[in-house]
Amino acid sequence: MSKIALVDDDRNILTSVSMTLEAEGFEVETYNDGQQAFDAFSKKLPDMAVLDIKMPRMDGMDLLQRLRQKSSMPVIFLTSKDDEIDEVLGLRMGADDYVKKPFSQRLLVERIRALLRRKDAIDGTLPASEAEEGKVIERGELRMDPLRHAVSWKNQDVSLTVTEFLLLQALAQRPGFVKSRDQLMDVAYDDQVYVDDRTIDSHIKRLRKKLRSVDSEFSAIETLYGIGYRYNEE
Repeated sequence: MSKIALVDDDRNILTSVSMTLEAEGFEVETYNDGQQAFDAFSKKLPDMAVLDIKMPRMDGMDLLQRLRQKSSMPVIFLTSKDDEIDEVLGLRMGADDYVKKPFSQRLLVERIRALLRRKDAIDGTLPASEAEEGKVIERGELRMDPLRHAVSWKNQDVSLTVTEFLLLQALAQRPGFVKSRDQLMDVAYDDQVYVDDRTIDSHIKRLRKKLRSVDSEFSAIETLYGIGYRYNEE
C-alpha cells in the first residue's frame, strides 16, 4: 500500500481528496501547512507528496526546495488557475507534475498512479518482460542503475527525481540519436497528462544543472534547436 502525503491548508480538500485516495487503496497522511509536513518528512518520507503551493508558515515552493536537498520522492503540485508562473518555477525546482484547481479527483488519482508506476519501474519492481530496461547503462563518464535509481558522473553520485531519471535514461540509451520533445513527453508522462515544451525544457535544464554541480564542464546533453535533445558520449 503506497503512502501519499497530502499537504494543503484547505480542510475541505484534505477531507475529500483523502477519502478518495483511501477508497482507491492508498494510505494517506494529511498536513495543514508545509512546516508541519516537513517536520513529519524529516522522520519518515511517504512514497509521494501532493503539495498546495500557497500555504501558511511554509509554502509548497519552500517545502519542495527543502525536500529536493535530500530526496527524489515524486511530488505533484496543486495550483490555482492563475499560478502559471509558479507552475513553471515548481517544475524547474524539481516537481514532477501539477494539477490545477478546481480539479477532477479522478484525474489526480490517475496522475498519482502514473508517477508511482514510474517510481516502481525505477525501483526495480519490473515484470520479467521489461528486465532489459533495468540493466545498468554506462555511457562515457555516466553510469545509471535503473533498479537502484542510482546515477553517477565521474564516480560522483547525482540525485535525480523520477522524471529527470527517465529523461536522462531515454537520451543515454541511444547516444547520438535525437529525441524530440514529443518523444521525451511520452517517456516522462502518461497519455492522460498534458504538458507543453516548456515543461520538458525545464526538466532538462534542471538535469544539466545537477550534473554540472559535480562537473562544471558537463556538456553531454545537447540541444538541437527546433528539434529536440540528444546524448553525446564524446
